[in-house]
Amino acid sequence: MNESIVVVTGAAGALGSRVAEFLADAGLIVVGIDKAETLPRGQAMALALGGIDLVDENSTRAAFGRIKDALGSIDGLVNIAGGFRWETVADGSVDTWDLLYRMNLRTALIASRAALPLFRAAGGAIVNMGAAAAQKAGSGMGAYTASKAGVARLTESLAEELKDKGIRVNAILPSIIDTPANRQEMPDAAFDRWVTPLSLAQVIRFLLSPGSKDITGALIPVTGRV
Repeated sequence: MNESIVVVTGAAGALGSRVAEFLADAGLIVVGIDKAETLPRGQAMALALGGIDLVDENSTRAAFGRIKDALGSIDGLVNIAGGFRWETVADGSVDTWDLLYRMNLRTALIASRAALPLFRAAGGAIVNMGAAAAQKAGSGMGAYTASKAGVARLTESLAEELKDKGIRVNAILPSIIDTPANRQEMPDAAFDRWVTPLSLAQVIRFLLSPGSKDITGALIPVTGRV
């Protein structure tokens, strides 16, 4: 899949930047998109688009229009943009449910819709970022897991819609990801049991590759030893 063009959303974050770097090192042409104005471009991204509000359909369509103008077409989309809040149902805010829906599900939906016209006739792959926790919500996880359960249903539905067009759609379901923010929030945890961004990047790379040509609509747990 050398010279394939892949778009990574949330490319300024701890996971997104690592995924973009890994894919670029693997020989792919990487386009990074993020709400942040500045992306850590370095050698990882052939095109870095900052200041893109993926919650807004017009902003996202404009960004993919710029990608089309610069590169013509794409072969893959990796939807990493998102966020997390811990709140109990009783003491939290209803607005948090709307916020996480917008951050985790709406961004993936809008980016996928904007990307579809850019895929080559031969097809390609979309990889969404779900969550293992969405399979059974725990205390304080209601809003987050509801939004990630929505990502799972989006993945399955879109996979069915696109399977005859050669576009595979899958999601990975990580447990706790080993990021600086998570280490700060849980300083006494066993970090070596968590999932590293590199591990997730390797699974994403496989799902973008021809080796995964017979996999679509899958929700793949990547949970380390949590």
